[in-house]
Amino acid sequence: MKKLILIIALLFTGIISAQTKYQTGMKKAFSLWEKGKMTEASQLFERISKAEPTKWKPVYYAATVEIIGSFGIKDEAKLTEKLNKAQEFLDTAKSNSENNPEILITQAFLNLGYIAFDGQKYGMTLSGKNAQLYAKALAIAPNNPRVILGNAEWNMGAAKFFGKPTTPYCDEIKRAIKLGKVEKIEEEFYPKFMVGRAEGVLKQCEK
Repeated sequence: MKKLILIIALLFTGIISAQTKYQTGMKKAFSLWEKGKMTEASQLFERISKAEPTKWKPVYYAATVEIIGSFGIKDEAKLTEKLNKAQEFLDTAKSNSENNPEILITQAFLNLGYIAFDGQKYGMTLSGKNAQLYAKALAIAPNNPRVILGNAEWNMGAAKFFGKPTTPYCDEIKRAIKLGKVEKIEEEFYPKFMVGRAEGVLKQCEK
């Protein structure tokens, strides 16, 4: 009986230790990200994903960091290399979590990286795909503030491109902010709604 109790205790300790290692690693990666150490953060998220191959969040965040880092790149070869890497991360995330609205809108964000670099080259092929991605994400999670904001931002960008007013999308941004302020996230390391950023988008919308 004592041996059985000891075995169970050792197994339980092992599980707790594994969870703690994952949590510690994720917190460290977020800390690196907050300090602006994008490469180190992405590499750590990638290492965590290899240690936890069934989890979608480490590769999701690795992809997000790479996508953010692609904006402002002037060399197309470097841009493609960075976004190809992000796409690999996202594909892994998709395989671990199908029809995930957070991953769907991040795919649209990746596509925006190409469009922002060269709208004439990539706009025609990727704009329609982004519209479909946001429509699918909204169908899955109509009250997800990140999805609502992302869709509104996308529509604002299209409106500006065609010289149309952006004000029709302000109400959706306000709705996203309202939902974001009361959103309760219980799942550890789940993406959070950035109220401050959304309020900045709203100011741009109301101009």
